[in-house]
Amino acid sequence: MKFINKIEFSNQIWGCPDGANMLALADRVGAGGPLVYVARDDVRMMAMRDALALLAPQAEVLMFPAWDCLPFDRLSPQGSLVGQRIETLARLRGLIPTPDNAPDNAPDNAPDNAPDNPNPDNPTSVTKNKDTATPPAVLLTTVNAFIQRVPPQTYFADQALTLSPGDEIGPAGLASFLGNLNYLRTDTVRETGEFAVRGGIVDIFPPGSPAPVRLDFFGDELETIRNFDAASQRGGETCPHLTLRPVAEFQLDAETIERFRSGYLVAFGAAASRDSLYESVSAGRMHPGVEHWLPLFHANLHTLSDYCPGWHIYLDHEADGAIAARFDQIMDFHQARHESDTGDGSAPYRPLPADQLYLRREEAESQLASACRLFQFTAPSPDGAKTGDAGGRAGLVFSRSRAAGNSTVAEVAQAIQSERSAANRPILLTVSGEGAAARLDDLLSPHLGAGGLATIDRLDAIAGPGVYLMQWGLETGFQTDNLLVISETDIFGQRLSRPQAKRARGDDFLREVSSLETGDLVVHAEHGIGRYEGLVIINSSGGAHDCLQLIYAGGDKLYLPVENIEMLSRYGNTGSDSQLDRLGGAAWQARVARIKGRVRIMAEQLIKIAAQRQTANAEPLSIQDGPYAEFCDRFGFVETEDQINAIADVVGDLASGKATDRLICGDVGFGKTEVALRAAFIAAMSGYQVALVAPTTLLARQHGRVFADRFAGFPIKIGVLSRMTPTATAKQTRADMETGDVQIVIGTHALLAKSIKFNNLGLLIVDEEQHFGVGQKERLKELRGDIHVVTLSATPIPRTLQMALSGVREMSLIATPPVDRLAVRTFVGPWDGVVLREAIQREMFRGGQIFCVCPRIDDLQRVYDRVTKLAPEARILAAHGRMAASELDDVMTRFADGEADILLSTNIVESGIDIPSANTMIIHRADMFGLSQLYQLRGRVGRGRQRAYAYLTSDPNRLLTPQARRRLEVMQTLDTLGAGFTLASYDMDIRGAGNLLGDEQSGHVREVGVELYQEMLRQAVDAARAGEGDGGGEAALEWTPQINLGLEVRIPESYVTDLSVRLSLYRRIANLASEEDTDMLLAELVDRFGKLPASVRNLFAIIALKQLCKLANVEKIDAGPKGLAIGFRDNQFAKPDQLIGWIAGQAGRVQLRADHKLIVKQTLPAPDLRPPICNELLGEMVALLA
Repeated sequence: MKFINKIEFSNQIWGCPDGANMLALADRVGAGGPLVYVARDDVRMMAMRDALALLAPQAEVLMFPAWDCLPFDRLSPQGSLVGQRIETLARLRGLIPTPDNAPDNAPDNAPDNAPDNPNPDNPTSVTKNKDTATPPAVLLTTVNAFIQRVPPQTYFADQALTLSPGDEIGPAGLASFLGNLNYLRTDTVRETGEFAVRGGIVDIFPPGSPAPVRLDFFGDELETIRNFDAASQRGGETCPHLTLRPVAEFQLDAETIERFRSGYLVAFGAAASRDSLYESVSAGRMHPGVEHWLPLFHANLHTLSDYCPGWHIYLDHEADGAIAARFDQIMDFHQARHESDTGDGSAPYRPLPADQLYLRREEAESQLASACRLFQFTAPSPDGAKTGDAGGRAGLVFSRSRAAGNSTVAEVAQAIQSERSAANRPILLTVSGEGAAARLDDLLSPHLGAGGLATIDRLDAIAGPGVYLMQWGLETGFQTDNLLVISETDIFGQRLSRPQAKRARGDDFLREVSSLETGDLVVHAEHGIGRYEGLVIINSSGGAHDCLQLIYAGGDKLYLPVENIEMLSRYGNTGSDSQLDRLGGAAWQARVARIKGRVRIMAEQLIKIAAQRQTANAEPLSIQDGPYAEFCDRFGFVETEDQINAIADVVGDLASGKATDRLICGDVGFGKTEVALRAAFIAAMSGYQVALVAPTTLLARQHGRVFADRFAGFPIKIGVLSRMTPTATAKQTRADMETGDVQIVIGTHALLAKSIKFNNLGLLIVDEEQHFGVGQKERLKELRGDIHVVTLSATPIPRTLQMALSGVREMSLIATPPVDRLAVRTFVGPWDGVVLREAIQREMFRGGQIFCVCPRIDDLQRVYDRVTKLAPEARILAAHGRMAASELDDVMTRFADGEADILLSTNIVESGIDIPSANTMIIHRADMFGLSQLYQLRGRVGRGRQRAYAYLTSDPNRLLTPQARRRLEVMQTLDTLGAGFTLASYDMDIRGAGNLLGDEQSGHVREVGVELYQEMLRQAVDAARAGEGDGGGEAALEWTPQINLGLEVRIPESYVTDLSVRLSLYRRIANLASEEDTDMLLAELVDRFGKLPASVRNLFAIIALKQLCKLANVEKIDAGPKGLAIGFRDNQFAKPDQLIGWIAGQAGRVQLRADHKLIVKQTLPAPDLRPPICNELLGEMVALLA
């Protein structure tokens, strides 16, 4: 079925609004001949790619994005993006196979017809060994990419290697080849362009590949090639071939280095030889932003047009304006770089002439002179309409209902019914995901009747007039004479969801990057707070042991065997100034005993409160499904799973007839307010009043606006009480509260005044309770009685702490971000005035606001001076923790009201601030913040649907510590790993636990550390629940068996070179709890690092023995050539009579000494015989306890 008019290639095609332009391009693809589509930006390029996958599935689509950095930047483009550019240029050059020979291991998100249509977003580097290719049907690119010069075609002919199983190259030869292609050698491969060599295993992340690959060698012969997961490091499917291409658009070999050196000095003079860029390249090292001197690495550069001669070029309707703006930007930045003094301490920047890296304006005009421009509007003359008008027009507009604050569903249904009555063209409803499809189907089915909505997966499935539903991520609908398209944005005003990218599991990755660093404070369960000073090898009983060296007060040292690493816990990330304990002293044990007693009292109080709450009756609150469903329909997003669970928890609480007190934990923007809204709706519609108390005027105002918007059209009156409320309005609101005329009131702590009277209060919602004072908290306790209470908190709560309080304090955790949250584009680099000026101006140009965060109050004035110089037109407000609460509240409110463009502050904006218009975050001296703080700060932006940017800057004149550099690098990878809220919990500081548990408990956490305190709390709660007076299960925390078998027990450095990875593996091995987990970890180690050394097998054997020892209460095992000595903890065995009987049956092989140790007489000259004998004996002792 033909949906647009017949069109021919010409200089212009009219009638192509968004959506219709995609149909027009798909039509031209079907007409034959390769073509180029130049989009305004990446967003429109990606939209065209997604559309062609639906509309022209037979086409091979290649993507050529622009660098994601500014002209003449100090930053390099992303490695994965450069990889895609290289892969596309190589395809265009004809160096990789035809689609008919595409690899069997297409990426998981490739379409079913991947062999004929490889996934254009993730072109794989694994190929058949064939050197001919047909030209791709469609090349999608952007204005910025089109007008930038590219490497010559010969570069890709000379720099490629195809490998297959059976090839002879060897790990050393391959490593040398990869080094010449600018691959970065690392210990663990995570990012594009990295490789690692571990014996006969080589891991590589080739450019353009969706996943890294693992090559297994036997000697110099390549045996297998497999994909593996970058987050978990676990292997996947085998690959038949691998083609390796350069990881950058230039090579650092002797010839190109010399070409660069001579060209750089010719261009900038002899003084430039002292530039760090010149020195790095001369030494054969990459340098941040070196790509911007690309012309110096090649004899000449080509243009993108050189790679696709004779192809028809189509221009986005906004491309011409984007081209002019890009040329202006290039010249502006080139001029800015020529300014000798940026005032920010940056190293000198010597830009090449702009026309060496970018096309000249006249070149671009010449290359695009014959291009076809797609225009949104209809042809201005009848002549143009004959062959140059696709017939597209703007779609229907459903604004009447939305303007009144009502759902547009009825208006949409009416429009559909009108079209169906005419029965002259099909109606297509488009959505961006399965959740939105199901939601739209549910909403429209009552209006359209059963079977009124047909779901299709491709456009050619439309069979005449009817109503169809298809996943197609259009922002707006359109119409032609033969088709009416209505998008979900037309209906709801925004997308309900965006397709979720595949997220890799990042737990193991976080363990590795957050492992111990030298100098970190740790807590040993028996000896207290010490400082970790690295791994050392200790020879004990004839075997080498890896031990953690811990320093205590007075310089005393403790060497902890790695198999006992579970005795250590992290102190927390704010304890650098804590006092070390004295090794062997009684102070630690006394402190632990004291805190255990207080924790036990707290646990008993919690259990008592929980029991009282179970007996406190409250009126069951529930309403009819119809109004509630209508209220829920106004939520413009698809709920996350955590959100659904939290809502179900609260709704269940309200209907239970018991007074509930539930805590909802989740980061700002994760959807806590929606939970509160639905609870408030149920309570208010049931005839009860609702009070929402917020700690600041700003938050109270935000809640007031949200509630007023969502409750519009319902018979619910909402009042707001705060310092900003006019006196007369406040007086009337208080009176209406007393009479019951106001059903929902929102305010600050003023709501807690005893003079405030409610008519029929049924639900209290408390936002960020930890920010209230002691008196206000006491008043909240008074209000908690026979009413329902829901508390919202943005403090990151670890799941471990949630489990510790399970069943004691009702808690719901929302740990997953909304599915439509756009990833924050994160830049890491030195403070660069030119780049930051552009960032500020870009945000201000689009009407947004900027956070600028400093680590210390003393930095504020210096940064203020810098920012004022960069953007003198910007309005700046400053905020920090030493300001009075009212003054700080005023500043935050003024910023939220748009009275300033930039908020300059310390990290007080880390949590609790919700300003969707603020979408740029600049962090000064980001290296001084912790990983959790950086994540929380970055979370302040990206709250709306616009792309957000975060600039993590460092002092250009200071060297970063390895730990700081690693933290900043991790921030760039977290989005791809999907770690998110997990990190904030994992790296939680002491303040977080204090916020949840109270100020007194926060002091207890400081005394014993975060992780140990959580474990103590868990045990105390379990004991109190079970009715035990002194806390059962304490033994499991405080002791670990000592096993000395004379074996070498360690992970050799030659097997796992990276220390942080080794520490992470030690902790994972020590925490193994099941045979299944053990088998999985063993398989992972073999897969990642090769065959297990004997010392690693011994480590696993020791861990298995430890588990049996704990079951049998065995505290120590010593083994030697003549036998074993086994000691029991406290000289006790749970069933002594059975033990005596077992000894008697051993025919003298086992004896019980007077000191209660068991002596096993058996010749064991070979240490590797000792683990199985111990396993057998311990197994028999455990069986006695059954």
